[in-house]
Amino acid sequence: MPASLIDSAVFRDIFSTPEMRSVFSDENRVQKYLDFEAALARAQARLGIIPNEAAEEICRHCHAAEIDFGKLKMQTERIGYPVLPVVQQLVALCRDGLGEWCHWGATTQDITDTATVMQIREALELIERHLDGIIAALAALAREYRDTPMAGRSNLQQAVPITFGYKMATVLAAFVRHRERLNQLRARVLVGEFGGAAGTLSSLGGRGLAAQAELMKELELGVPAIAWHTVRDCIAEVGCFLGLVTGTCGKIALDVKLLMQTEVEEVYEPFHEGRGSSSTMPQKRNPISSVYITALVSVVRQQVAALLDAMVEDHERATGPWEIEWIVLPEIFCLTAGALAQTAFVLKGLQVDANKMRANLDLTKGLIVSEAVMMGLGPYLGRQYAHDLVYDICRKVVATGRPLVDLLAENAEIAKHLDRAALAKLCDPANYLGEAGAMVDRVLAIAGR
Repeated sequence: MPASLIDSAVFRDIFSTPEMRSVFSDENRVQKYLDFEAALARAQARLGIIPNEAAEEICRHCHAAEIDFGKLKMQTERIGYPVLPVVQQLVALCRDGLGEWCHWGATTQDITDTATVMQIREALELIERHLDGIIAALAALAREYRDTPMAGRSNLQQAVPITFGYKMATVLAAFVRHRERLNQLRARVLVGEFGGAAGTLSSLGGRGLAAQAELMKELELGVPAIAWHTVRDCIAEVGCFLGLVTGTCGKIALDVKLLMQTEVEEVYEPFHEGRGSSSTMPQKRNPISSVYITALVSVVRQQVAALLDAMVEDHERATGPWEIEWIVLPEIFCLTAGALAQTAFVLKGLQVDANKMRANLDLTKGLIVSEAVMMGLGPYLGRQYAHDLVYDICRKVVATGRPLVDLLAENAEIAKHLDRAALAKLCDPANYLGEAGAMVDRVLAIAGR
């Protein structure tokens, strides 16, 4: 029975996705080992390093369906690594001893690392699709609510007015940057490994670099400048990238949770019958996806730290740190996919209450636009004096509960310069949105939306 939520029959599609689990399945990993062996055989046959007949026979059996996984399990437990057992089975499948040409000049880590890179390539394609979906959803929200005023918040207190479109555009800009990071890291990360025992390709008698280049051409991977058996910055970079992506998902989830509070009620997660229900309080509508995202982001962050630990490896073949990657890299990808899927679900069905946003702007009787009033009075009274005067009037608003505009209009010094109509205009939050709309447009243009 599965013990992990990633593989749980109940939880697996909450905390991950079927597609990402498939990428890191036993079957796909073993197939990647065999893809490496087939590509190596074809490359070396072209160079005359192994016979063409041997390459053809090896390639004929490089299918995971021909591997006995029960036997593979037992042999892996006995040997300590799965590659040699796979190679042994492949050799046995080939006729007339031709399988002995399999794995020529390679080492276990060459296959393991290159298979991992091929899995990363597939996984990043899934990540990119998630990013594109989230970018589309955020762009739609930013465009639709470009001019919808709401309270900007600082230290959980109302600050100055913004728009909901502006709020969405800030995280849209981050996801555009994530997409750029993904495009940039591929060239560094999607590089294969073929170095032999200590990375020097000494077993191929001067033909190692040619074989390496042909192999990477077959696999459509970058050619390494030098072996990276125990220099793991590129693998760690992938983890850090996913940590950044999920961190932005976590920011969205936190804001949604805060905006769903009873005292705020400005947005809601998508709703269907029973979603977010409490077992005891019938009125509850709890955030669900945002809660999952928060948990997923936290675990990814911890696993990324473990991946950074795995960078500290000894000499030319590590004694332990490498295996950390085996554990945490699939989990990071699977949990990231879950976080992205939940984030996309929230954004595509987000329920926005523009009327409540406006009502919350008026909660403080105009205090949220005190900066606007101060700046409006500055040309007449001087900025600092205007600040102190408005500060004192704001205290009176708090003490009396009267609207800011009324107290401003009653002040003799202010009345000499601005009448009530002008003050009412200053006190309208919709008139103090700065360049929010223009910034939204700029982000939409950068996002290609």
